[in-house]
Amino acid sequence: MKITVKTKVLAPIEKAWQCWTTPEDIVKWNFASDEWHCPKAENDFRQHGKFVYRMEAKDGSFGFDFWGIYDNIENQKLIEITMGDNRKLSISFIADGDSTLVIENFEAEAINTEELQRTGWQAILDNFKKHVESK
Repeated sequence: MKITVKTKVLAPIEKAWQCWTTPEDIVKWNFASDEWHCPKAENDFRQHGKFVYRMEAKDGSFGFDFWGIYDNIENQKLIEITMGDNRKLSISFIADGDSTLVIENFEAEAINTEELQRTGWQAILDNFKKHVESK
């Protein structure tokens, strides 16, 4: 099953793309709630390159590495990834004047409910939107 989340960022596609791919930006938006953070992001942003984002609860109670391999990158248009658990993820960037539509499609995992996954991924995407628009 595929899950889709999306947002419209009030910023040009060049700025949205940069904030999505730059580790210094990723650590500022890549978490689903204020109780979590992303203290470290490594990104070898090229086809067959690997990314690793450290996700941790701020109270230290839990943490994990979210990682994947870039299968395909079309500059300022599309990123296709195989995540560490072999699920597929695609992120589309669509220019709309001075705004950018960002659409994520990902294969659901079997542990959490579809709604929980959709809510969590949408929250991260909402944080991305806030970060880009405030930068």
